[in-house]
Amino acid sequence: MKQFSAFLAAVALCSLASAHHAEVGIDTNTLVEVEGTVREFSWRNPHVYIVVETFNESGERVEFTVQTSSTLTMTRVGWTSDSLSVGDRVNVFASPAQDGRSYGILRTIEKEGGVVLPTSFDQGSGEPLLAQPESNARASSLAGRWRADTSKLATYPGGFDGFFHAQMRLTERGRLAQADYNPLSFDNPASRCIGPPAPALIIYTNLYPLEIQINDEEETVLFRTEYFDELRTVYMDGRDHPEDGTRIPGGHSIGWWEGDVLVVDSRLFADHRSPYQIGVPSGAEKHLVERYRLIEDGARILVEFTLEDADYMTEPLTHMRELIYSPDVEMVGFNCDQESTERFVPG
Repeated sequence: MKQFSAFLAAVALCSLASAHHAEVGIDTNTLVEVEGTVREFSWRNPHVYIVVETFNESGERVEFTVQTSSTLTMTRVGWTSDSLSVGDRVNVFASPAQDGRSYGILRTIEKEGGVVLPTSFDQGSGEPLLAQPESNARASSLAGRWRADTSKLATYPGGFDGFFHAQMRLTERGRLAQADYNPLSFDNPASRCIGPPAPALIIYTNLYPLEIQINDEEETVLFRTEYFDELRTVYMDGRDHPEDGTRIPGGHSIGWWEGDVLVVDSRLFADHRSPYQIGVPSGAEKHLVERYRLIEDGARILVEFTLEDADYMTEPLTHMRELIYSPDVEMVGFNCDQESTERFVPG
């Protein structure tokens, strides 16, 4: 394996994401070159893995594990479950693990014969963005599938977690919890196929579409995202939050209309060790208010949310973005695989 400096990495790739949630414990300022034979190509979620048999600097045969994004996002840049086969000769550039183990995050990969597999990653999130052709479609309601207008979003190093690092103001309890968190352990909920609850489904609209279903007869609104198959039910029948205080992973959501604005109020979130992927927990005090409104004659939705958690945040976090109506975007099941999701944990 050959190692390259941060300068050469920048020349080769223009820019690397510096702190994506899947890149904790990864030296993103360095590239290693791995030449060898594919021994495993695991097409599962939340991460596709490639195991390459190669030789270390001592000439010993080793297996280097390369982590990529999910099957959903890899499919969007042109990969399939047949993109690689056991026995293929490959040349890989990867950002290596900081602890020296034979593990890294994929940057580029070339098959024997000069076939370069696409790895068009977003510089902020480190994952392939959800990109679709421009559409003239218009929605008559909030119902449908929507994706973020990434041209109007600020880019944060790390993407999802970078957003919260930049925006969240922490209490002393929040800072202590963050300092005590080890993301490369089973304390990380992702290692147990537990995804982040709302407002994650909004922040992740640059990578995964958001689907809204309005059920007038049942007086509910359903929010669905591909990421960890998150599904939320918003009760629109005038009820309040349960008085017994029962807490659930996605929180309890009630909603109402203020003119043409759908307001969603969510409380009673179950404890989550790292819902923002920065080691800051959430618990009984977490409160989320979202507002959704059609704009531009149904071509877009304007989404706003305010997030509060007095235990861990000193002030509310507010955010606004536009979502583009995208009826042709396919929604695919995430189906998190337990074996795949825990492979990033050392040992």
